[in-house]
Amino acid sequence: MIELPIVQDIQDIQEKPKRAKKPDWLRVKLPNGENFRKVSAIVNEKKLHTICQSGHCPNMGECWGEGTATFMILGNTCTRSCSFCAVKTGRPTEYDEDEPFRVAEAIDLMGVKHAVLTSVNRDELKDRGASVWHATVREIKLRTPDVTIETLIPDVRANWIALDLMISAGQEVVSHNMETVKRLYRKVRPQGKYIRSLEEIRRIKDFGKRTKSGIMVGLGETKEEIFEIMDDLLENGCDVLTIGQYLQPTKMHLDVADYIHPDVFREYEEVGLAKGFDFVESGPLVRSSYHAERHVYPNQNR
Repeated sequence: MIELPIVQDIQDIQEKPKRAKKPDWLRVKLPNGENFRKVSAIVNEKKLHTICQSGHCPNMGECWGEGTATFMILGNTCTRSCSFCAVKTGRPTEYDEDEPFRVAEAIDLMGVKHAVLTSVNRDELKDRGASVWHATVREIKLRTPDVTIETLIPDVRANWIALDLMISAGQEVVSHNMETVKRLYRKVRPQGKYIRSLEEIRRIKDFGKRTKSGIMVGLGETKEEIFEIMDDLLENGCDVLTIGQYLQPTKMHLDVADYIHPDVFREYEEVGLAKGFDFVESGPLVRSSYHAERHVYPNQNR
């Protein structure tokens, strides 16, 4: 005898919550324009990677249209498996000793005044890729000495010798993203450690660099937890904070828990500035390198 499902079971299936619809304030224009095509051509010609592409950044059209891009060095395969990130995970094969020269040349051709560099995690390398970081910044400064540089560096897993080499080539700003609040760290950054990342920021500050970090919201955090991470960052010497909406890159990544209203982002900005950050870039589409050129000097263009 075949048993039919009871009505309640069918209702349970039908009443399963649907994913929240993306709100209107998260709509972005499709990339287009002469500058966008120019940047795209240079990136392709020099066989470079950008976090704009690999990370599915919603601001790619705006930034590339203004002639800026965030270059991702050390390949496009990460040794970490963060549950929010679109960059592919695996065993990296790329280690291109000529990459620093090509990045410097591309930045020169683009004619930018401020360059942002980031990288995948290279945990398999003894120096975490620090030598390539140092060489890239050095080559940019040699070729275009007036260009200011922000380096968005990965977690060095407490290899502080590697950290010193990574940040000692003359960049003006060094950023390391916390990504999320303490309670959600194991879920969002399973191979990261909240306290270790705070220590990395403190050591960057002690080295004498201008410091910056970024977090995502919409992962299930509370306002109180956002205020707590602000305090933790300030206690460890962070000068600049960026706050943006988490957007699920694929169905294999974490679901969006909430779409945060722009009014709440404005509240976070006001609170962060009142607490003591030099800059707080806070908005649904804000990402780490958003308006990065503003963050080189304190109180510039606030």
